[in-house]
Amino acid sequence: MKHQDTAQQIIKAVGGKDNINSVYHCVTRLRFDLKSNDQVDNTALKQLDKVMGTNISGDQFQVIIGNDVSKVFDAMVKEEPSIQQNADNKQPKPEKSKNVILNIFETIAGVFAPMLPAITAAGMLKGLLALFVSLEWMSAGTDTYRILSAIGDGVFHYLPLLIAVSAARKFGSNPFVAIALGTALMYPDMGTLLSSGEAVAFLGIPVTAVSYASSVIPILLAVWLMSYVEKWVDRMIPAALKLLLVPLITLLIMVPVTLIAIGPLGTFVGNGLSGGINWLLNEGGLIAGIVLGGAMALIIMTGMHYALVPIILSNIATLGFDKFLPLTFISNMGQAGATLGVFFRAKDKKLKTVALSTSFTALMGVTEPAMYGVNMKYKKPFAAAMIGSAVGGGFALAFGAKAYVLAGNGGLPGLPSLVGQTFLYSFGGMIIAFVVGTIVSILFGIKEEQGDAEELARFTPGASNASAETAAKDAGPVNTDDLGVPSPTGDAMAYAPMTGKSIPLQEVNDPTFGDELMGKGVAFVPSLGELVSPVTGTVMNVFKTKHAIVVRSDEGMELLIHVGINTVKLRGQYFEAHVATGARVQAGDLLLTFDLDEIAKQYDITTAMVVTNTTDYREIVPVQPGDVQMGEKVLTANL
Repeated sequence: MKHQDTAQQIIKAVGGKDNINSVYHCVTRLRFDLKSNDQVDNTALKQLDKVMGTNISGDQFQVIIGNDVSKVFDAMVKEEPSIQQNADNKQPKPEKSKNVILNIFETIAGVFAPMLPAITAAGMLKGLLALFVSLEWMSAGTDTYRILSAIGDGVFHYLPLLIAVSAARKFGSNPFVAIALGTALMYPDMGTLLSSGEAVAFLGIPVTAVSYASSVIPILLAVWLMSYVEKWVDRMIPAALKLLLVPLITLLIMVPVTLIAIGPLGTFVGNGLSGGINWLLNEGGLIAGIVLGGAMALIIMTGMHYALVPIILSNIATLGFDKFLPLTFISNMGQAGATLGVFFRAKDKKLKTVALSTSFTALMGVTEPAMYGVNMKYKKPFAAAMIGSAVGGGFALAFGAKAYVLAGNGGLPGLPSLVGQTFLYSFGGMIIAFVVGTIVSILFGIKEEQGDAEELARFTPGASNASAETAAKDAGPVNTDDLGVPSPTGDAMAYAPMTGKSIPLQEVNDPTFGDELMGKGVAFVPSLGELVSPVTGTVMNVFKTKHAIVVRSDEGMELLIHVGINTVKLRGQYFEAHVATGARVQAGDLLLTFDLDEIAKQYDITTAMVVTNTTDYREIVPVQPGDVQMGEKVLTANL
């Protein structure tokens, strides 16, 4: 049920189902194709427990979930089945200038991300088999080995068929026609014909001999072109004959075109790209390791690593190894080490717990909780992680570290993919990245942000040396007797300090208010950036950050009015105070104005109004929640 609630809130935050063209997921992220990214409520998304962060790659809006992404995705599809990506819901967006490179990365990511579970499972099995053979736990000649090897190798041998299906979904063509195209290229007799060494021609046009088994770029380009050919043929054929003729004509065009032109071109492009990157990794050595290792976290954040999947697969298929993959392991270890450094430096117990747990998950290969939840939030640990990864990457590539299979996990569980002649260098790079990341993170330290609870605790007796939440809990609601302030003289009434919607205080997304640690009261979701006095009395305190104010009524009721959640971090930006501490005010007098739209872009604008001397009253009674205008009665306090 928790995943269902998260799914509903995510759909709402990205603009509702009507703003979603389609969505799919990779290992850790929900990847949305939205009609408009401008309709996304980023603030609401980042407040969800399951959401670690967001990212935009090209036009694709990504919501970073982590290990539970598949469960959240399944809950979303169950909630709104129509949003799952398929060939029928790829709707065009309004035309705008696009970055060609980012669009290529996005397209490659869209094709390869859905395939990763199959590829990584096969890769992990191949890695384990290599480990078992090296440890002499299994012989390569046994029937058991050959059967397990078929499971691991089959996916990579018939990789063009997987790419055909996924590319067809991405480009909006028929996936079964795409499979038919792939099977024609990989048909055994076709392979025999092309590898015979004799000249091959189709209708007198020469056909270049190319091996399509385990290839990547040729089938990707072929299905992309097929999507246009299929649509063109579909427009030409009468409705009654579409089912028969559209697939037939499409295949009769695309198979020869692929054999004659696209296959050789794709092979040339693929060899050129892999050759260039391999040259950099081979010749760059230490320098390449430092640069790529340090930048790996940024590459992963933007999703650009998916663009390298075809090259990695091609390397493994043709060379038997890849030099880029060890850097992903090393980068993850740098993130894990930096987060562990936060654990050692942090004073807040909750932050220490989060840092330790996310460091462990990063060691296991899932870095989003550490990267987005801790390191990027405090900035210096992220820099420490990049430094650790740069040092570890330099060490690994200086000694020619390699990965031998694509295991799909860049943490300790994925180590079998590194098993081979250079294993010690890869593992050494990982250890160096972790240790250096930890040490640099400890040296850099962090600036633990002061939140609203801590700021409020300053005005709570005995709270100055306590942590924010502990201070509020220990102090409880403020008792004015402790401050030398006279006790209330009678029942009191408070009026709405703003126009908007009143909600129960328990619905405020902040335990300091929601758990009534500061006292009982009521909350508001404002529709206008004005705050007026809810009572006739005296202004007891205007916070220096101007986001909160305390007013004491003539009857002795003290009210804290706090605009937004965590808005103390704005340090007064977008707020303007119209009264000073000690001023006399009448109910309805203007206290504060604020830029509602700008604040709402960054923070929850829910405003709490709390009776801080709650213990002086027998009961605090809010009126019925709902739409409210300034000056309407919203709360009574009875002695």
